[in-house]
Amino acid sequence: MRRQVLTSIVMFLALTVLLGLIYPLAVYGIGQVAFKKQADGSLIKVNGQIVGSKLIAEDFTSAKYFHPRPSKAGVGYDGNGYDASASGASNQGPSNPNLIGNVPGVSIDGTKNPYATPTDPRCVPVQATDKDGNDITDSNGNAVYEKNKDGTYVCDPSTVPERVLEYRAENNLAPTVKVPVDAVTASFSGLDPDISVANARLQAPRVARARHLTVDQVLALVSKHTDGRRLGFMGEPGVNVLELNLALDGQSAR
Repeated sequence: MRRQVLTSIVMFLALTVLLGLIYPLAVYGIGQVAFKKQADGSLIKVNGQIVGSKLIAEDFTSAKYFHPRPSKAGVGYDGNGYDASASGASNQGPSNPNLIGNVPGVSIDGTKNPYATPTDPRCVPVQATDKDGNDITDSNGNAVYEKNKDGTYVCDPSTVPERVLEYRAENNLAPTVKVPVDAVTASFSGLDPDISVANARLQAPRVARARHLTVDQVLALVSKHTDGRRLGFMGEPGVNVLELNLALDGQSAR
C-alpha cells in the first residue's frame, strides 16, 4: 500500500512538471522562435500602434470601407457584435424564423405570412415595447407588434431576408443580383476576418464612389489582399477586411 501511494505521488509530480511546465514552455518557445507573429495573435500595427488582428473581424459601417460579415459575438450582452471576448454564433437552426424569416409551410403554418410587407414577404415582426423596454401584449396575452406609419409591420433586421434587402440597398444592387451567403450570415465564431471575393467585388463600386476612386483601382486592392486556398486546395480564397481597409486609407500594415 505504501509503495503504491509513493508511486502515485511520484507520477503525479512527474506529470505535473512534464505537462504543466516543460510542455507549455516548449510550445511557447517554439511558437516565439518559429511563429512569433502568429503566436502573438497576428496583430496588425500601423506606425507602431496596434490597430487590430488579422484573425479578428472589426465592425466597419462607413460607406468608404468594406464591411465584414454580420456578427452575433456579443449581441445580447449589451453589445453589437464583433466582441472578441464573446465569440459565438446564434445557434439558430435552418428552419428558425429568426434566421430565414417567416416561410409558409416551413417556419409558420398556412400558405401566407400574415406579417408580410411589400418589400419583405418573409417579414418577422418586432414586438412592441413600452418605455421601460417591456414587451407589450394585448388583453388576451398575445404579442403586439410594431408598425410603420404606412401600417406595415416593422421587420426584424437580423433575419437573412432583411439583411439581403439592406445589402442590396447599401450597395445599389438590382433586386435580381444574387447576394453572397457570407454577406448576410454570421460565421460560427462571429469574428471571421475575411469575406468572399464575390462579396468584396459587389462592395467595390460603393467604396469607389465614397472615395472618388475608379472601380478598377479598388478592385486592384481587392486582388492584392486576396488570400488563396490554404496549401493550394483547402477552403476558398478570402479577402481580409481590416488589411484591405487599411490599404484604402493608404496605411501600411505590419
